[in-house]
Amino acid sequence: MATTSSIRLGGGEAVARPPLVRELLLVAGLFLVYKLGRQAANGQVGDAFANARGVWGLERALHLPGEGVVQRVVLHSDALVHLANTYYATVHFPATAAFLVWMYLRRPAHYVWIRRVLTVLTVSALALHILMPLAPPRMLAETGLIDTAAVYGPSVYGPPATDTLANQYAAMPSLHVGWALAVAIGLIAATRGRWRWLWLLHPLVTLLVVVGTANHYWLDGIVAAALLGVALLVIRAPIRTNRPLRPSTTTCRD
Repeated sequence: MATTSSIRLGGGEAVARPPLVRELLLVAGLFLVYKLGRQAANGQVGDAFANARGVWGLERALHLPGEGVVQRVVLHSDALVHLANTYYATVHFPATAAFLVWMYLRRPAHYVWIRRVLTVLTVSALALHILMPLAPPRMLAETGLIDTAAVYGPSVYGPPATDTLANQYAAMPSLHVGWALAVAIGLIAATRGRWRWLWLLHPLVTLLVVVGTANHYWLDGIVAAALLGVALLVIRAPIRTNRPLRPSTTTCRD
């Protein structure tokens, strides 16, 4: 009897591609909740700067390398700093969206798994943004760092006092890093090529960019990775099994 490879979630249920309209609504809803939640955390400027000084001091106590080491490399040439600013401004959302579209079309079981992981990561990050507002290092004079986007461009932020489109006091955790790492792990899990581990370059470059542009501290990326690790422990990845080839009538249960 012919056999085919089947993808099942950790609980054992086979997964078909979920309805497209429902998925679009789920992803759009998650994005809307995230944006509204970040806005709800606005206005805590004093706490944000107090927390920033605490994070900066903790990093020094832990003997983490200074963020300035990365920024000096970024500032080595105008081309490099423009590239870093452009990467920060343009790669985050499009790369994650393209990843989700590819997973939905080509790896539906992995798509359901990683969408759940991203949901848990994003919601937990939002809770931390609200509970612990944090000014980024580009705003903290003690760091000696400059706002590379404001000085060299392009910038996605306006002056904090008048910028109503983004909450600039939500540095921890860095969802740039968290989402990039989730994308890399998802692609590594969903593909078989021996070069798939190179996807880890995406979160590595993202970490260096967010630190070098002074948008995040090292600890912002570390906390994002920790939250993602918890989500991955709670939500089991799909497993591949071999089963007899037969029509499947199982639909995705979420």
